[in-house]
Amino acid sequence: MVGTLISKDDVIESFVRSSGPGGQNVNKVSTCVVLYHKPTRIIIKCQKHRSQYQNRQEAWGLLQEALDQREIKQESTRKARREKVRRQNRKRSLSAKERMLKNKKKNTLKKENRKKSQSWD
Repeated sequence: MVGTLISKDDVIESFVRSSGPGGQNVNKVSTCVVLYHKPTRIIIKCQKHRSQYQNRQEAWGLLQEALDQREIKQESTRKARREKVRRQNRKRSLSAKERMLKNKKKNTLKKENRKKSQSWD
């Protein structure tokens, strides 16, 4: 279910000082936003903008994208697993059955020939 709402209770939001260019604003204001999603243990850190508000908005968007990608990946894994089981359980084609029986008869003849040559009489 892509696009699920994120519960604010599941997220720990913290603000830290950014690094890099930005001058006095970066040194004085905690503009970097760090989001930690407890159930999935996903950590998002955003310090793209000089504004804490813009970083916060972007971090929440990135968290939503990360959760959506995780959900898509899980769904494709479930689908692949179902498909694998379906392929394993399907019936053999007629030609595949014939080939299998032919090989079985061939192996049976080989074993019978071994038995005859090993008699100790």
